[in-house]
Amino acid sequence: MSSSSPLLLDVDLQLGRVPMLRAGATGDAPSWASEHRDALRAVVAEHGAVLIRGLGLRDAAEVAAVFRGLATAGLMTEREAFAERQTYAEGVYSSSKWPPNQPMCMHHELSYRLEFPGLMLFACLSAPTKGGATGVADSTAVLDALPGDLVERLEREGWTLVRNYNEEIGATLAQAFGTEDRDAVESYCRANAIEFEWQPDGGLRTWQRRSAVVRHPITGRRCWFNQIAFLNEWTLDPEVREFLIDTYGAEGLPFTTRFGGGDPIGDDVVQLLNEVYEAKTVREPWQAGDLMLVDNIRSAHSREPFSGPREVLVGMADPVRLTDCSPTVEVGLG
Repeated sequence: MSSSSPLLLDVDLQLGRVPMLRAGATGDAPSWASEHRDALRAVVAEHGAVLIRGLGLRDAAEVAAVFRGLATAGLMTEREAFAERQTYAEGVYSSSKWPPNQPMCMHHELSYRLEFPGLMLFACLSAPTKGGATGVADSTAVLDALPGDLVERLEREGWTLVRNYNEEIGATLAQAFGTEDRDAVESYCRANAIEFEWQPDGGLRTWQRRSAVVRHPITGRRCWFNQIAFLNEWTLDPEVREFLIDTYGAEGLPFTTRFGGGDPIGDDVVQLLNEVYEAKTVREPWQAGDLMLVDNIRSAHSREPFSGPREVLVGMADPVRLTDCSPTVEVGLG
């Protein structure tokens, strides 16, 4: 099954797989991407994501040029990262460093910020020998499949992300905020509706309350948009979670999520969310040279466990303000 989109891009639509188009050997991937930018954006608007195969992307410099050609407002600098990344070029990063044998659950990138990318760009330079797909799930389909009482509560209360920054676990202050200067960190937190508290050991604890459901700023679609499941303590490997609690205490975990009113979000809710995500996930194994575009509000994405080398570069583009997405809770603190 296929559908025609502007400039006659023929998109292959198959059940359970990410929409795909084949570019053919272009010899100049950045020029091809720039020439077809509007058509590709139309495909993403229609389907939520598209994987382009055949560009033959070879190195980080070429990927950076492709990303810049596809972004309408430049590439974003990541702030409030939850894990370490390598920087290849301005606005071009490695995938978040995460144990390869552990999944990165479905999430919307930086959905806990007041400004987040509207478009995610992924490029594969080296495909793993097994696994490692970047799965995609339609956020409206996920929302419609969740229990009404859970959705109603989260629409009413929102969700809260709790983080602990130190030099030993998770992202450091410098990785998350781009600085270790306390005054600069505090200024950032105040400007971005993040409550903070410095710990006796010099670490930083933060809380930020956000909407769990938003409306897409262009289509008006209601979208399940958060990182409730991924950044919850129950996503951690059980042995790792036990070790961290023994070492840092239950309040010292690098991250966890709560209902907006402050109640814990338990393992049962996290399991339910991940089951719904899995039922709505489409995936396509990476091949070296692939490019994928994902509407970050319309679609959640994940990274599946893998073995072997995997090099997938990431770009974030087209910043969107939370206030432009009809949040259901007032931006601020619980």
